[in-house]
Amino acid sequence: MTYIQDYFRKMPCRPIVLSGPSGGGKSTILTRAMQEYPNSFAFSVSHTTRQPRAGEEHGKHYYFTEKEKMQEMIKNNEFLEFATFSGNTYGTSKKTVLEIENSGKICVLDIELQGVRNIKNSHLDARYILIRAPSIKLLEERLRARGTETEESLSKRLQHASEDLVEIEKNPTLFDKVIVNDDLERAYKEFVDLLRDDLEKTSKK
Repeated sequence: MTYIQDYFRKMPCRPIVLSGPSGGGKSTILTRAMQEYPNSFAFSVSHTTRQPRAGEEHGKHYYFTEKEKMQEMIKNNEFLEFATFSGNTYGTSKKTVLEIENSGKICVLDIELQGVRNIKNSHLDARYILIRAPSIKLLEERLRARGTETEESLSKRLQHASEDLVEIEKNPTLFDKVIVNDDLERAYKEFVDLLRDDLEKTSKK
């Protein structure tokens, strides 16, 4: 076993791998937890080959990386997981996760389902949490209420969410915890209770 594999097994706080479709409440729950426990969490910023969107900052939202550099990092086995969507590659670097863990905080990885599968095959001893709406119908209502989606983007999000739920049903052991967000207060409590031990350790610092 290499040093990095051994270290991933002995992390002081287990990282959390969060997944779930937009509109499921994942960001709302995480943002609230980060406000309540400001010293406990740190995001793992992903690398991507796509161009920055308006307002996005390098190192804060993503590490915007040239395709050649990204391929070199993949070749050098520098990623815990990587995947390609719409012609752009995204990846979670081992170095970034280790830096967060060395800070003593809970590392948060916000990952698509494909990435979750890949991380499952790594040596990262993480908690895998899915946060989802109780139904695709309610998910559609929430997304429409935001007023930020076109009919085309809404259709793609709903199709993607439906496909993911089918895959999750086929593999019920993929996540350690599935939080159905039909009541925000209850869903938030479930999330915090799951991390209680690590939150107590990190909030004392």
